[in-house]
Amino acid sequence: MKQPIILAIDDDEPVLQALRRDLRQQYRQDYRVIATTSAHEALETLTELKRRKEALALLVSDQRMPEMLGVDFLAQARKLFPEAKTVLLTAYSDIEAAIRAINDVQLDYYLTKPWNPPEEKLFPVLDELLSDWQMHYRPSFEGMQLVGYQFSPQTHDLKDFLSGNLFPYQWLDVESSKKAKELVEVNGLTPADLPAVVLEDGSVLKRPTLSQLGERLGFSPKASASLYDLAIIGAGPAGLAAAVYGGSEGLKTILIDKRAPGGQAGTSSRIENYLGFPNGLSGAELTRRAITQATRFGVEFLAPQEVTSIKSEGQYKRIHLADGGEVMARSILLSTGVSYHKLDNPSLERFTGAGVYYGAATVEAFAFKDKPVFVVGGGNSAGQAAMYLSRTASEVSILIRRADLSETMSQYLIDQINNTPNIRVMPFTEVEEALGDERLACLVLRNTQSGETTKVPACGLFIFIGTKPLTDWIELNIIRDPKGFIETGRNLVNYDDYTRTWKLDREPYLLETCSPGIFAAGDVRAGAMNRVASAVGEGAMAVSFVHKYLAET
Repeated sequence: MKQPIILAIDDDEPVLQALRRDLRQQYRQDYRVIATTSAHEALETLTELKRRKEALALLVSDQRMPEMLGVDFLAQARKLFPEAKTVLLTAYSDIEAAIRAINDVQLDYYLTKPWNPPEEKLFPVLDELLSDWQMHYRPSFEGMQLVGYQFSPQTHDLKDFLSGNLFPYQWLDVESSKKAKELVEVNGLTPADLPAVVLEDGSVLKRPTLSQLGERLGFSPKASASLYDLAIIGAGPAGLAAAVYGGSEGLKTILIDKRAPGGQAGTSSRIENYLGFPNGLSGAELTRRAITQATRFGVEFLAPQEVTSIKSEGQYKRIHLADGGEVMARSILLSTGVSYHKLDNPSLERFTGAGVYYGAATVEAFAFKDKPVFVVGGGNSAGQAAMYLSRTASEVSILIRRADLSETMSQYLIDQINNTPNIRVMPFTEVEEALGDERLACLVLRNTQSGETTKVPACGLFIFIGTKPLTDWIELNIIRDPKGFIETGRNLVNYDDYTRTWKLDREPYLLETCSPGIFAAGDVRAGAMNRVASAVGEGAMAVSFVHKYLAET
């Protein structure tokens, strides 16, 4: 933790030297002492200290200075650090001004010069003031801070990115947080600059893109090598497992993801049916452990970086990136996973990121403390989200089209939901319309059996309905089923295009696509089990087929 600061100012250089000497002699173990002869320089220093999130414990200022009187300096300094203790150094002729300052600028104490011996005239006074300051001092947050508007899609994207990549940060809503308004003022920000990220060193990123933020946080958007044995596209459970096994088995491996590791599983508040964790674990914790394992084995992680296309050039695969870069690899694993379907309802689009969210329950839950929220969907992801939201929301309503959850959700989650008093399940119900000005305020719900509609207050709507594979970007002639999932292995023979694309004497390996050396694993693959454990298994299994393929070539 940074040491709190004592700032001393006196335009008389010999006096300032004596003051600095005495302060450092007594307080250097617990405080950092800064001294200057210029009031203007001192104010600039205080502004910079505020921007860097430093703590100011004590201001000691001379009264008669050519640039401004000490009382005026302390009045301006108080605006930046209202909790700091203040001491005015005066001559006998200035005592009346010092007494007035006690009321005018809430001066804590005045001392007449000289203060010798300091052990009798200076230190006892300052000791008492510093002790009082310490009693009320609460260290400010020293990490990264995100300042913006709660119901802003760009703010939501930044929160989602930071949470997904497990970066600790403090979220400050400029409309409700006094601290946010202070940061905006200190850093000279305007509404057009928001959202802004204040980094730990005090530097500010105004309306950063995910790539800009990722680069400042140490992520590498550029590949370090010219050729890799295995390139994994998508860092969900399947991709992470493949990275761990590929790296541990000696393959030069690169893992590429456009957002953050973990995929949909990484946003899960609690996974309770994963082998070896009887008390369950969060998706974020599972992701953290996996990415730590992978990087320990030398796997290179590129993020946030989006792949726009892949091309097979004989034994080599060329991967084109959104920033114009390229990665060459001898084999590829597609593990891009799936995304939630969007509700086909035009009224929801204007509130996406402003009250309507696809997933993101763990990111946005605390924004809806003591407010009613709704969850659409009857699968495990919807159930886990409802349980997490129930910790903060006044009421969580789960909207489903079926009669109950028994056919779509694991029994352990159904039992938890039934035992949570502020969760209710609304069967045969769908969203007909979303209402509000700049943010979601109400929903119009329709009962699919009776046709009856009801208008209800709603601050948040979290959607977990169905999934679609993230394969639209693939231009290469890779066979997909009618829903867009990638076909692999023996299932490929059922397609007419198979014989036109597969020209090897052998059949495709179990997880191999119709393009030799390009594999698929996890939820993006046709016929996948849609479970974290099965995705991890497929990712590990894919690496064994990669070894076989590389041995052939």
